Amino acid sequence: MLGWRLAISAILIPALFGLFYLDHQTGAAAPLLAAFVALIAARSAWEMGDLYAERKFAIRRPWLMLASVMIAGAAWWPAWFWPGPVLDTAPFASLGPMTLCLALWLLFFFLREAGDFQAPGKTVEALGFATLTLGYCGVLLGVTAQLRWVAGAPAGYFVLGSVLIAAKSCDIGAYTFGRLFGKTKMAPHLSPGKTWAGAGGGIATATVATWAWLRFVPPMFNTDWGGSPHGYACAYGAIVGLAGMLGDLCESLLKRDAGKKDSAALFPGFGGLLDLVDSVLFAGPVAYLLWVWWPLAEWQK
Repeated sequence: MLGWRLAISAILIPALFGLFYLDHQTGAAAPLLAAFVALIAARSAWEMGDLYAERKFAIRRPWLMLASVMIAGAAWWPAWFWPGPVLDTAPFASLGPMTLCLALWLLFFFLREAGDFQAPGKTVEALGFATLTLGYCGVLLGVTAQLRWVAGAPAGYFVLGSVLIAAKSCDIGAYTFGRLFGKTKMAPHLSPGKTWAGAGGGIATATVATWAWLRFVPPMFNTDWGGSPHGYACAYGAIVGLAGMLGDLCESLLKRDAGKKDSAALFPGFGGLLDLVDSVLFAGPVAYLLWVWWPLAEWQK
């Protein structure tokens, strides 16, 4: 199993960085990232439907996939249709299109359930599942994608990289420290393999790795850029790493409630796509807030 994980990582990681490099060359429109996010949204919504396919309420999988793609894709509306530097004056204004898109799709699902209603007992469950799927596979992914522009388009992949570094280094640190020192289970009913020692080691690893990224990588994107302040860089790594860890636990909640080990059998050793992106989906919105509120982008001064 470890061999499969290493082999797949050796394929996925270079492919992801290659996509990021090519998309960076396209400028602020980020069309390649848009296509990539659309694939993630569609596949994630499909896996959500598959997880709960045996439940008795109606799962409108094609509509959920389309809606999730459109909601996450609404993150591109400001970059494609709004002239001027919107984020400089109203950093949260770019989230408006996703909110509107979510609202319209919720109206659609309400009307579908009203039109198909025959007997009590399933409607609220179906609407609740649809709302959860749209939020998890659409909104969280779309807000994370907004990191492409939150500190300016030229810094998009530096910012996105900081989230990936924090979330995934936390995963690696938690696994390593948990195997070496873990005894007390952190959440035995949700994720039996996670321990408090692993959690502490994961956050420490995320803090150090993200601090190094925020301090030393900016000049690689632009020689005029300096690193983020030490204290903010460390705090950012710890907070975003913790958010990613909680995201992993919350995705385990979905799987345990469905009575399944993995969200799908897409990647041997990893599981489904949701098993790969769960930590990033939770870490992204938290990181977005920190990039707006904290002086992490020192070069913008």
